[in-house]
Amino acid sequence: MISTETNTLSLLLDSDSLSPALKAIARKVYNQQRISAEEGILLYKQAELGFLGILANHIREEKNGNKVYFNHNFHVEPTNVCVYSCAFCSYSRLIKNREDGWELSVDQIMNIIKGYDRQPVTEVHITGGVVPKQDLAFYKELFERIKAHRPDLHIKALTPVEFHYIFKKAKVSYEEGLKILKEAGLNSLPGGGAEIFDEGIRDQIAGGKCTSEEWLRLHEIWHNMGGHSNATMLYGHIETFEHRIDHMERLRTLQDKTGGFNAFIPLKFRNKDNQMSHVPEVSVVEDLRNYAISRIYLDNFAHIKAYWAMIGRSTAQLSLQFGTDDLDGTIDDTTKIYSMAGSEEQHPKMSTAELVELIQTAGRTPVERDTLYHVVKDYSKQQTNP
Repeated sequence: MISTETNTLSLLLDSDSLSPALKAIARKVYNQQRISAEEGILLYKQAELGFLGILANHIREEKNGNKVYFNHNFHVEPTNVCVYSCAFCSYSRLIKNREDGWELSVDQIMNIIKGYDRQPVTEVHITGGVVPKQDLAFYKELFERIKAHRPDLHIKALTPVEFHYIFKKAKVSYEEGLKILKEAGLNSLPGGGAEIFDEGIRDQIAGGKCTSEEWLRLHEIWHNMGGHSNATMLYGHIETFEHRIDHMERLRTLQDKTGGFNAFIPLKFRNKDNQMSHVPEVSVVEDLRNYAISRIYLDNFAHIKAYWAMIGRSTAQLSLQFGTDDLDGTIDDTTKIYSMAGSEEQHPKMSTAELVELIQTAGRTPVERDTLYHVVKDYSKQQTNP
């Protein structure tokens, strides 16, 4: 059966309204051929939203059909105190200014974990600031205790920013540190800390923490250990379209090498209460264009995720027509990273029923997954209330 998007793309290829360059890109997409960096930049500079949506939807339906994935998860943020001072960050508090910060102990975190004992959550997402006392021994103990208490709970935790600091302080290599934490119970890595890979821009907005090369190296080591992870890109600040494509090109290259990335998540810059408050936020149209181009460019990524907690439910729902096939999860109002940055959702929490309804209203099929995209429940096979 030929999808509507395939029919529309076929008509597009016969259209006289497209420039030869854009038509060449559309033909590549139709023939499942990879576009170049130059063509990716051209899409950002010349392609209209409708054109991008057709191409991105064609790809997402080729890869995932009509399915939209979500999971039943919650977040734990061990601290918002941090040794770093990233210009874009509204969340962290410097060590010398701890007044409105928090630093949880292992016992306090375990109390949060135990609060979900009677709930069918499949994943705990653990990440936050960087402080000396939350070191390698701290996280080793934490992961071991989580697994002892609830062995089936998938631990997705820590970013290269945290790993780099923790391993350097412990005087162990990346390989040694990751091995220790994997044996303690670490299951996969989130995609945070990537920001933007261009070194000049990265120095301006996130100077002092792990470099682009170190971020990529840590994920590569994890993939070579048999692990999976996600990848992100912070967009809509002082970067250019060229910087976005450069960022995705580095991810695409690593994915060719390891195949270890599950999903790519574009993260929108929010300008509330940070050192970059003077930088205006990009429009919803630019959000959707960015999702679509991400789907087109990252041909070796199975999934493109829209974090509904950051961009809001409405934009996330719209993104399902522009290449995304994942909305993350229930979150359960357990993250402050997004709300403190001025996201659309000040108390991000959605029930399974609400997520299913949001996806079905968009004309898509909800599929509850675990972290590694194994199906927990396919709602195309059960149309009753979840």
